[in-house]
Amino acid sequence: MVRSEDNPARPAAGQRLCAVADLADPGSKGFRFRADSRLFAGFVVREGEAVRGFIDQCPHAGWPLGFDDRYLTKAGDHILCAGHGALFSLQGVGVTTPCVGERLTSWPVEVRGGEVFTA
Repeated sequence: MVRSEDNPARPAAGQRLCAVADLADPGSKGFRFRADSRLFAGFVVREGEAVRGFIDQCPHAGWPLGFDDRYLTKAGDHILCAGHGALFSLQGVGVTTPCVGERLTSWPVEVRGGEVFTA
């Protein structure tokens, strides 16, 4: 498996993603970047002042987590794998089977001046 750091489609540090105000609290938003025939997919989750980034890939099955750019449960209290319904905390830790204790792969992001950037 190719590591996400080695993916040529992965955006370089400093790429603007969105304004924090564009994210509900709690909320999420997915991003897709292409380079040649490669795709990098990630998403960010806002929880209060914290914004975290994750690679859009279930650690159990390898498929994308989101569905139509939705990553959170209706209550907004967990990240949901649309493929098999596994739940993850907003910090990316699996809390239901088959992903208990597994972690989503983080995608470094930072907030500067009310904007979310890759880090």
